[in-house]
This record gives sequence, C-alpha cells and structure tokens, in this order.
Amino acid sequence: MTETDGLTYAAAGVDTHAGDRAVELMKSAVAKTHGPEVLGGVGAFAGLFDASALLSYKRPLLASSTDGVGTKIVIARALGVHDTIGQDLVAMVVDDIVVCGAKPLVMTDYIACGRVVPERIADIVRGIAEGCSMAGVALVGGETAEHPGVMEPDDYDVAGAAIGVVEADAVLGAERVRPGDVVVAMASSGLHSNGYSLVRSVVKHAGWELDRHVDELGRTVGEELLEPTRIYSELCVSLAASVPGLHAFSHVTGGGLAANVARIIPAGLAASVARDAWDLPAVFALVQAAGKVPWHDLEATLNMGVGMVAIVAPEDADALMAASASAGVPAWVLGEVTEDDGRATGQDTVRGAKGVDGGAVNLTGAYRA
Repeated sequence: MTETDGLTYAAAGVDTHAGDRAVELMKSAVAKTHGPEVLGGVGAFAGLFDASALLSYKRPLLASSTDGVGTKIVIARALGVHDTIGQDLVAMVVDDIVVCGAKPLVMTDYIACGRVVPERIADIVRGIAEGCSMAGVALVGGETAEHPGVMEPDDYDVAGAAIGVVEADAVLGAERVRPGDVVVAMASSGLHSNGYSLVRSVVKHAGWELDRHVDELGRTVGEELLEPTRIYSELCVSLAASVPGLHAFSHVTGGGLAANVARIIPAGLAASVARDAWDLPAVFALVQAAGKVPWHDLEATLNMGVGMVAIVAPEDADALMAASASAGVPAWVLGEVTEDDGRATGQDTVRGAKGVDGGAVNLTGAYRA
C-alpha cells in the first residue's frame, strides 16, 4: 500500500476542513454574545471569563446546569430548519439556573453529528448565540464532533451547560415558601422542549403531515412544533432583585406542571393549582384529542401552557404579575400554598418529584379549552 492509496481520516468519514468551515461561519454570531468579561476569541482550548465582579459578593455560590432538547430535534431535521433549536437549548439550560435566583454568566455547547455540514452547524450555533444574547449569557466555548458509523450522516444532537452566580443569602427555593404564599403561572410559548416523544407519536397516529395547516393553531403543524422555548432568565433575575416577597421559581420541563412545582414545596405544605385558571392553548387540546391521550398523562408530560411558576408572598403577587406582563410574559394566579393535612390522594395530587421528598401539589377543576 502506497501513501497515496492508504486510508485517511476523511476516508473514515471525518472532514476536518468542513469543521473549520463551520467555525468560520459561526464566529461572528458567537462573538456578539461576548462582553468585556470574555477574554480571547473563538478557537481557544478553553473560554476565559473575567470573574472580578464576583469579588463584590459576600459569599458567591456558583449554580450550574446541563441539558439538551430531546427529540424536538427530529422535527427540526424533518423540516430542514436548524436555526431555532439553539434557543431551545439555551432556555432549557439557563432557565434551570435562574430558579435559585442565580444570574447565568457563561454557556458552552456540544454538537454531535454523523457528518459535518458547515451551513447546518452554523445555523444551529447561530440559534444558540441568539438565545444566549436573549438570556444575557456569554457563549464562551463549544465542540462539534463528527461521529461517522455511530450516527447517520444527517443525524445530530445538541447539549449545553451553563454556570451562574447567586449570593448565598439570596438563594430562592423551598426553604422560603410559607403558608399563604401565592402560586403564579408565567405563560409558556407553546410545547417548549419536553414531551416530544408523545407529541410525535400523536402526529404519526393522526396521520398529520408537518406542512398541514391547522386553523386552531393559525399555522402549520411543523411551525407549531418548532416554536422556540421561551427564555425567562433575564425576567426572573429582574424579579428576584425587585420583588422582596419572591420565594421560589419552578421551571416547568419534563414531568409536567404539578411534578415540577412539587419540587419547590416543602414537606408539610401543599400548593393548589386550579386547572380552570387559564385558557388552555390550542396545541395541548389538539394533542389530547388527536391521540385520545388521557388528561392525567398529558399534564404529567407537557407544560400545559405554563413554562415557569413563581411562589410569592401575597402582598407582592400583583407586582410580580405586572412586571412579568410588562416584559411580554402573561402571568396569572394558579392557587395558593397551605398546610398539608396529608388527606389528598389520587391522580390529582403529586407529592415530591425527581428525588425531592417535598410537599404536595393538588390539581383542581378542569381545563378551559
């Protein structure tokens, strides 16, 4: 075997030149997320962030989170639309960080694919960068890995991680929640990025094509399913700084509304959630009807139109809802926190979730579709 007919990295399926081209296409979008705190540029082995501002904290706590966007990527691939999935990724990561009152500072991303298509990778990263700009976060690093033989050529997946900071005595959470607190919903932008295995199964069962126009939605099925996840981070950081009676946030992701709220209710207390407190967005009712999905299964999977929940002292509830509305996020009262007598049971009651041995959430009434 001569040097000219030997095996090469490219012949094995990895195109380093395509990777370099992708980096060139994404550089400007990434740079737009950089403030003076970011040192160096794209291409370094590690991202550098000037943490001098943390010296003003008495006891700074670092908050970290990592996540992906699940099978929503299947919809993006099917439609050939790759510039919105990045916002989903940012939202899933940074909105987990802000629930403790932390301000997200920096984010990194990881893209695994079967084949590097520079324009597609650049679209994904541009979406991540735009999401970071919306969240006030610096995108300081990332990796694109080509995995021929492990993934199909047009397959890809994304993941991200972020770090934020909060003053130790300002941490929000279940420890602050008290009887009499008000449970406030903050509207989602749609399905967000959870439950897509169920949603895709319903779409397949119903025989819907992604380009099917649905009058109730006012757009196509695909457009609805690709609606980006709302990013709450800057709003939540602002509320944490301006609403004295804000006690806790819950980011409503996998597990649905009740299970995620249960994570911030301390043992011995219960939060009520009135299903008739809001008009159920059309997409949720359509998924339920098209798949004949049991309502309890639906609400244990999807956010039902509520992407973030705040627990707040009653005297500050109106101020919190007004601030949220002025930021373009509708907010309304879901219920209140009371003592838990332990008697509520059944499908309408959730006690603790995701390893948290906490209080209860009692769902009441029926959804308004």
